[in-house]
Amino acid sequence: MAKRQILIISGEASGDLNASNLVKSILKIDPEIKFSGAGGTLLRQAGAEILCDIKELAVIGFFDALKKLPRFLKLQKLILEKIKSEKPDCLILVDFSGFNLRLAKKINKSIPVIYYVSPQVWASRPGRVKTIRKFIHKMIVLFKFEEEFYKKYGIDVNFVGHPLLDVVKPAIDRKEFIAKYNLSGSKTTIALLPGSRKQEIENILPIMLRASRLINKDLGWNNVQFLIAKSLQVDWDFYQRKDIDASDLDLKIVEGKTYECLELADFAMVASGTATLETAIMQKPFVIIYKMDLLNYLLYRPQVKVPYIGIVNIIAGREIIPEFIQFRAKPKTISEQVLKNLKNPQELKRIKEELNQIKSQLGEKEASLRAAKIILEYLGTTPLGMSP
Repeated sequence: MAKRQILIISGEASGDLNASNLVKSILKIDPEIKFSGAGGTLLRQAGAEILCDIKELAVIGFFDALKKLPRFLKLQKLILEKIKSEKPDCLILVDFSGFNLRLAKKINKSIPVIYYVSPQVWASRPGRVKTIRKFIHKMIVLFKFEEEFYKKYGIDVNFVGHPLLDVVKPAIDRKEFIAKYNLSGSKTTIALLPGSRKQEIENILPIMLRASRLINKDLGWNNVQFLIAKSLQVDWDFYQRKDIDASDLDLKIVEGKTYECLELADFAMVASGTATLETAIMQKPFVIIYKMDLLNYLLYRPQVKVPYIGIVNIIAGREIIPEFIQFRAKPKTISEQVLKNLKNPQELKRIKEELNQIKSQLGEKEASLRAAKIILEYLGTTPLGMSP
C-alpha cells in the first residue's frame, strides 16, 4: 500500500514554526505519511521534503511581492504539477495568505485543502472570506474569535488554541545562557526583536538601535545591555552588510535564542507579528514597533479595519501595549515610553497582569496535536481511539 502524501505550504518564519509542529504531531499519530512542500529549516527538521526554501519567499507589501512574482509563479507551477502527477491526499496551507489563497483558487478543490493559521481577514481585506468559503474545505484557527467569525459565514472551522503555548520557553536556563554569550546577570536587559524578514529589519532595526542609544544615555553604559534576537531565516552576512555599530552600546546579536533573550530581558522592543504574542506569553513588558516603505503603507493602511496592529491589543480590545507604527515610530518617543515603564514598577506589574490575561485566552496546550487529529479525522485516517 502506497504511503499517504501531504503537501504543506508555509512562507514565513512563524509559518515554518507552526507547520513544523503540525507535521511532527501528525507523524506521531501516523509515522508513514510523507510530507513535502515549501518551508524552512524547522519544517525540514520535522521530516518534510522541502521543494522551496522560504528564504526566497518572504515579502513585505505589494511592491516587494511584485519583484518576487516570478518565484511565486514558479512555485505555484511546481505545486500544481506535483498535485497532477502524484495526487497527494491533501494540501495544508499555513498562513501566507497572499500566495496560499491564490494557490487554493488554482487547485479549485481538486484535492482536499485545509487552511491552518487563518489569514487575518477580520483585520483587513474581509472580501477574502468569500475565497475561503469557496475554495477551502476546512479552516483550523488559533483564536476563539476567529472560529466565531468564520461560523458566521458558514465555513467549516475548528478552534484548536495557539501552538505557541507549547514552544515558547527557553531551551537553556538563565545561568547557562548568560555564561554562553558572556552577558551580565545584573544589568537591565532590553531585547530587540526586529522581525524575521530582511526588509522588516532594514526598516525597524535602525529605529530600535537609535531608541536604544537614547535609553543607554539615560540609564548609563554600566547599567543596561541590549540583545538582538536574530532569526534563523536571516543570514549573518545581512547583519554584517548593514554594519551594525555596537561600539556605543553593550549589545550582542544572538541567533535562534529568542526565548532565552526574552527570559533574561526586563523589557523588549518588538516588531509587530508573531513575536508580539511570544513576548506576551512570556509576560515580558514591551512596545510594538512597525514601519514599512511609504508606498506600501499608503496602499495597505486603507485596507485595515481594526484600530490596532498588535494581536495582543486586538485580543484585548484595547491598547494594553503601546504601538509605534509608521509615522509614530520615532526613537525619542519610543525611548521615552520604555524608560517611563522601566522606572515604574507598578506599571510593569500591571502590564504583566494584562499579558497573563491574554495568555489565558489562547486555549490549552497541545494545539498542534489537536489540529493533527482534526486533519487526520477529516482525511479518514485517524486510528481508533485517537478522536479529536
